[in-house]
Amino acid sequence: MNALDEAIVRATQAGLPLVAEPYKAIASSLGIEHSEVLSRLEAMLADGRIRRIGAVPNHYAMSVWDVADDAVDELGARVGALEFVTHCYRRPRRLPEWRFNLFAMVHGRSRADAEAHLAEIRALLGPALRASDVLYSTRILKKTGLRLT
Repeated sequence: MNALDEAIVRATQAGLPLVAEPYKAIASSLGIEHSEVLSRLEAMLADGRIRRIGAVPNHYAMSVWDVADDAVDELGARVGALEFVTHCYRRPRRLPEWRFNLFAMVHGRSRADAEAHLAEIRALLGPALRASDVLYSTRILKKTGLRLT
């Protein structure tokens, strides 16, 4: 990695600036054209020095659902296909303490957005849904991107 590539990684490793044109802001801070930032990032993606550039939503909700056993596989696949769900899986019940058999990690731009997504899942599950609960995240503990030391 050359010095400019390292500077670009350092400028982006804490997240992109929250402005309309973040790559232009990074370019300006480095004294280069924004097309140079884009081409350098594309090259680093292409050769594997970085794996991806992605958005990390701020609001997470781990939702748990008590779904009829005869419908959980088919409905779980449909929940997992929703664009705002990143993880969806079936787990065994632990009766009588834990009745939930379907888990889904929901993401949104705000808590209200996440709640609207949860309502969409409720509607999708329909009469097969017997109960649900949700745990909202308050902070991200381990998830980090590339960090140069």
